Order: sequence, then structure tokens, then C-alpha cells
Amino acid sequence: MKNRISWGVLSTAKIGREKVIPAMQRGDYCQVAAIASRSPEKSQAAARELGIPRAWGSYEELLADPEIDAIYNPLPNHLHVPWSIRALEAGKHVLCEKPIGLSSAEGLALMDAAARHPRLKVMEAFMYRHHPQWRHARALIEGGAIGELRAIHSVFAYDNTDPENIRNLEHAGGGGLMDIGCYSISLSRFLFGAEPLRVMGSLEYDPEFGTDRLCSGIMAFEQGTSAFTCGTQLAPYQRVTALGTTGNVEIEIPFNAPRDQPCALWVRDSTGLRKWESEPCDQYTVQGDLFARAILDDSEVPTPLGDAVANMRVLESIIQSSSEERWISI
Repeated sequence: MKNRISWGVLSTAKIGREKVIPAMQRGDYCQVAAIASRSPEKSQAAARELGIPRAWGSYEELLADPEIDAIYNPLPNHLHVPWSIRALEAGKHVLCEKPIGLSSAEGLALMDAAARHPRLKVMEAFMYRHHPQWRHARALIEGGAIGELRAIHSVFAYDNTDPENIRNLEHAGGGGLMDIGCYSISLSRFLFGAEPLRVMGSLEYDPEFGTDRLCSGIMAFEQGTSAFTCGTQLAPYQRVTALGTTGNVEIEIPFNAPRDQPCALWVRDSTGLRKWESEPCDQYTVQGDLFARAILDDSEVPTPLGDAVANMRVLESIIQSSSEERWISI
């Protein structure tokens, strides 16, 4: 039986070249067999750099490659759903970068396409959820280590004022909420194990780019609340704190977890403060292997596509709230 999934990568995007492809190449169940770009020179250069056997000069050629089992899609946000659907139609499994698309309607269109190809797996690539620190944090909360979870605070920020960067291009689905605010929405739903009932948001837009550069939001769940801030023109910083009735959990590097060193989270309860450290771990390797195993075993993917659509609904509601200056019910 086949014991590795043969991957093709749509585009030479930086996240693929620097993070995901090298991580998959270290996996137990993945092999990266081809990469494509609209520029043959770019795909050939990336293939040489990363030791990938085949380079294609168009996305169509990659999708037509009979030796490819699955596609990793790190294209700009506005191309996530169109090319993921084309990959499904070409008979390929799809791991698509977050956010799943530009809207929940796009996400539903991808769900419809996936339903037409039930033997194929599709998943949104929220890599953080697969890191051991997040699994441990959720287990602590579900096990009552901090009492009843009542509130979550999260911050994710970086500084990027490059007008040519894809994150600052409005037509491509740029902006801080789409790029990094989506993590705060996702982790809140993940830790509460539920969907928010209503949300309030405030977005500030860059006058030149037209994309949001500062966003704060509140999500009201039945169990409690989650508040977050994300920004693209701030000093780099990230942190997540989950507050319970008898203690709290704080994750030091919740999103860009380094692959070559332990990650720490702090637990404060009635016995005091203690530190927990994970073993060094590449969350992209774990993500790729989990998805590949789902294909090989014909089992459910770790995160169903419906989760991606639900995340987009909350994101859209935060934008609507900011525009209308009121709470929005989900």
C-alpha cells in the first residue's frame, strides 16, 4: 500500500517556500513532488532551491499532473476558493491556506464542490491547532484545570507597510483581520468549543491601501467572552490568555511557534504558577502528516471544512459590526 502522499504546490508563495514545503519534506507521510508558478523561471528556481523534482509553468499543468495526489494552496486569499475547486475537479485532495476565502459564501461554494467529490479531502490550513501546546491548553481547560472558562484575550500584531505586499492589497483580500485576526476568531471557537452568539468590532483602515490595519473585536459566547486586537502596523507581538473561574492559561508564542525550540505556556491555579513546555515541534509538519494520514486511511480530516465557513461568518460579522457600529448576532 502507498505510504506517502505526493504533493503539488500552487505558487511559489513565501509561506510555502520558507515554512510549509520544508516542513512537509520532513514529514513521515508527505513528499513534495511538484511546484507551479505562472512564471516558469520562478517555479524552476523554487524547485532547485527546495529539491522538488518537477516544476510547472502554470497551475493548470500542475493540476493535470497524474502523479500528484494532493494540492497545497497558498495563493492570495481571492484565489483560494477558485483554485481549490479546480483542484477538486482535477481529482486532487486540497489543503488550502487560511482564511478559506473572501466570504462565507465562497466557503459554502467550496463545500458544495467538495460534496460533489466525496472521496477527496479538503481542509483549511490553520496550522496552530495541531501544535502540542494548543492541544495541551485545550485539554487543561476541558479538564477543569482553571475552573470554568469565562474569558479569552488574544493579540497578534506585526509591522508591514510595503504597498506591494499581498497583505496590503485590497483586491486580493488583504488586511489584518483576514490575515491574522482570523486566528483569534478560530482559537476562541476552539477553546470554548462553541460558536459566538453575537460580535462587536472596530476596524481602522489604511488611507493608502484601503485595507484594515487595526482591528479589535469582542465575541460573546454563551459561556463568556473573547476580546482580541490585531494590527499590521504595530510592533510585532502575540499572546493568548484564557481566564477561568479558578485560574488561567497563558500561551507565550501562540501562532508563529518556532520549530526548533520548546514552546511554553503558563498555568496559574490554586496551587500557584507553573510552566509547561512542549518538545520542539514543527506545526506545519504535523499538519501535513495529519492531512496525509486522513487521505491514506480514508478517515476524517482533523478540521472539517464547515469549521472554516463558521470562522468566516464571524469574521464577516465583525466587519459588519464596525461598519454599522452595533452588535451583530451570528
